[in-house]
Amino acid sequence: MWTLDELLDRVSAALTAEYSGAPNGRVRDVPDRRAVRWYATTGLVDRPSAMRGRTALYERRHLLQLVAVKRLQSQGRTLADIQAELAGADDTALAAIARVPEGLLEPGDAPSPQPVRPKFWAEPVAASAPKPREQAAALHGVALGGGAVVLVPGTPTAADVADIAAAAQPLLDLLAARGLLTNEREPS
Repeated sequence: MWTLDELLDRVSAALTAEYSGAPNGRVRDVPDRRAVRWYATTGLVDRPSAMRGRTALYERRHLLQLVAVKRLQSQGRTLADIQAELAGADDTALAAIARVPEGLLEPGDAPSPQPVRPKFWAEPVAASAPKPREQAAALHGVALGGGAVVLVPGTPTAADVADIAAAAQPLLDLLAARGLLTNEREPS
């Protein structure tokens, strides 16, 4: 059995021999995943033979059906005509239309078992070593007037406070112009 991707790889390989492609260019040369699912929904191709979890599995007959559909489409046939012709066709009739090379009809290697995913919710969380906490720097406020305060790490000297106040004067002027300082606001 093959997954859908493996089946499509085989369809592509089968169509490389003696396949002229669709005559009008409106039909894909090789069906995509969506087309195969639609073909199965409409009965043009059999439904998947089995399911492995949510993965559909396909067999030799599916390969014959898909290649036969594409070969008939390359002759300009509509899907309705193809469906009528292939309805009830046995594998011998499909093989005659599809002309799939024998090597592609043989089942491939058995799919490798999917690795078992660990149950993350069942395992206790590994305790990690606590990270050393960084010492928070002490902040000191420098009052600028009008209720504005600048927080600075460390302890500023009187000269630092004067320099900060001088540098902050354009900011204070902007805040005052917008009425954002306490002594500049109207009482509410």
